[in-house]
Amino acid sequence: MVVTLDNPAALNAMNPTMRSGIMAAIDRADADDSVRAIIVTGAGRGFCAGADMSKGTASFVPPVDDGPYRDGGGILVRRLLDSTKPIIGAINGPAAGIGAAMTLAMDFRVVSESARFGFVYAQRGIGPEGCSSWLLPLIVGPTRALAWLLTGRVFDAAEALAGGLATEVVSPERLLERAYEIARLIADRTAPLSVALTRELVWGQLARGAAERAHALESVVVPWLSATPDAAEGVAAFLEKRPPSFVGRPSEQIPADLLDAVWAV
Repeated sequence: MVVTLDNPAALNAMNPTMRSGIMAAIDRADADDSVRAIIVTGAGRGFCAGADMSKGTASFVPPVDDGPYRDGGGILVRRLLDSTKPIIGAINGPAAGIGAAMTLAMDFRVVSESARFGFVYAQRGIGPEGCSSWLLPLIVGPTRALAWLLTGRVFDAAEALAGGLATEVVSPERLLERAYEIARLIADRTAPLSVALTRELVWGQLARGAAERAHALESVVVPWLSATPDAAEGVAAFLEKRPPSFVGRPSEQIPADLLDAVWAV
């Protein structure tokens, strides 16, 4: 199955409709034994530019309901982790924010030479989402993860490969061909039950509890940060293509008990 993020005019920015569509596609793939692998790619020149911020910080505000809020990016990533099918990311262009975070739950990240990655949260005045505060250090190590998370800078495919984020880097023309080759290797030479249970063993042992905790923590931090003036400034600066001017004071503004309820569980 090929899942294509298809809003090229916005570099395939993530919104609730796209997130639901991806999850529905994973549901269909898991229920269909003729599907042996899932390829995820983007339409046009981008993979996924991150959350759709056309509505400003409202993109990160939790809905009003009776249950505990859970970050939408984390819901998507945890669904990818739970799939019984191998997932191959064919990263064709810019992948930022949730666009970068969602690739962390994929088993292969085949990256075009023209791709770029950015865990840009700190530059927007918000925090990591999509369980990236756990998955990124797991995959590339805490030193490299912090270098990318704390600066929020965008980096190229060569750096992604050197850092262990990319499985391999290929020319743009070869990207989907290489993704199909990996999918065909799985389909032609492996047993579907073995693959499904191997993926469950690896991700299950890593993810049970850890992803849930990361999701819960991020679901507290992101909404809290999104309500600060720095988040409004970070998003406005991005939309206006100018440097941000942040005014937050960590020594005074972060509540001492912000994460206590989650850590106590």
